[in-house]
Amino acid sequence: MSLPASDLKDLQAALADRLYLQISGWHLYLGDADLASALAIECSARVNQGAEIAARQAVEAVKVSVGGGSSQLPMARLLPPAQLRDLEEILEPYCR
Repeated sequence: MSLPASDLKDLQAALADRLYLQISGWHLYLGDADLASALAIECSARVNQGAEIAARQAVEAVKVSVGGGSSQLPMARLLPPAQLRDLEEILEPYCR
């Protein structure tokens, strides 16, 4: 199951403004990093599994390029635990 286009757009906007990656004390919001769309798509594909599972699997699936693209890390490695809980909270209304 995936979300309708309008819900996907709303989810992307929520992720862009609320979630960030934490790198060496800096907060890089997903909208600024151009990662909100990728995370919204991954979450959308998993909403039928519930918010907690969808959030955890989606942040593992999205790869973040580092070092000029020389390597990639799962978003889960760069997302603080509180941000994962925020993602679960954002996904709750879409999982019903």
